[in-house]
Amino acid sequence: MDISTFSNVTTIDSHTGGEPTRVVMTGGPDLGDGPLDKRVEIFRQKYDFFRTAIIQEPRGSDVLVGALLVEPVDKSCVCGVIFFNNVDYLKMCGHGTIGLVVTLAHAGKIGPGVHKIETPVGIVTAELHESGEVSVENVPSYRKAKDVSIDVPGVGSVTGDVAWGGNWFFLTEASSLELTLDNLDQLGDIGRKIRQAVNEQGYPEVDHIELIGPAVNPGAGSRSYVLCPGAAYDRSPCGTGTSAKLACLAADGKLAEGEKWVQESIIGSTFSGTYRTDGDKIIPTITGTAFVNAETKFIFNEKDPYCWGISR
Repeated sequence: MDISTFSNVTTIDSHTGGEPTRVVMTGGPDLGDGPLDKRVEIFRQKYDFFRTAIIQEPRGSDVLVGALLVEPVDKSCVCGVIFFNNVDYLKMCGHGTIGLVVTLAHAGKIGPGVHKIETPVGIVTAELHESGEVSVENVPSYRKAKDVSIDVPGVGSVTGDVAWGGNWFFLTEASSLELTLDNLDQLGDIGRKIRQAVNEQGYPEVDHIELIGPAVNPGAGSRSYVLCPGAAYDRSPCGTGTSAKLACLAADGKLAEGEKWVQESIIGSTFSGTYRTDGDKIIPTITGTAFVNAETKFIFNEKDPYCWGISR
């Protein structure tokens, strides 16, 4: 590998409701100009070391989500983006899109207004408000299966819904455990066991687990603990998870078109969401706020044994 190929890698970090996003502004790998889902496969097969260098220790952490800026196929879009985390590539990322928009504004590339962004699962529309808030009109979302009973070893029978909100979710009530920071270890253990059982018992596409409980903030509809692919939990209310939740509420007739729902994260941050109907699916819009907190130029040293990250 010619390490000089990656001599000008710069990133901008932000957090959305506490969940970090690292946007690769310059110096990323050349993935060509094909459809974004095809470019994800090139990324995975040829340049996965770049993902690990950006996200994993010693430069990153399990909770960090990366966003690689790429040229969009659809030239009406302000950019294309490929999201990734410490274990794999994400189809879409709601908090990451909010962070991306705030990052692009910070870099002087966009201003307040409506902007289209191309992702591997379709084009999303984001509005940067004068207030600094960002509203993301997400990809069509829907519930695939209702009241699915899963036998979870060490936990028992768990019933929940399988839904798509840009990523695949299994959503279930956290009836036996309070959604508090004091219970993170137990929630993570339960979430991983549920995910394995859901994958083995008919839904191998599910990679996010959303445990739902009563809200703490006045005005919020529910609180959630979201287990992301890997072992990290989402500090934000999770944009794609909120979209999946809206799809389930809409399917049950519990939330009207255009009615606002406030989703709370386990750390207390919130997103607001609404939806419009699109046939048998919904088009959710998620609103939240992100803050830029770092600009970095990466240094890759061929003598560094952990130059490309610590994989585990």
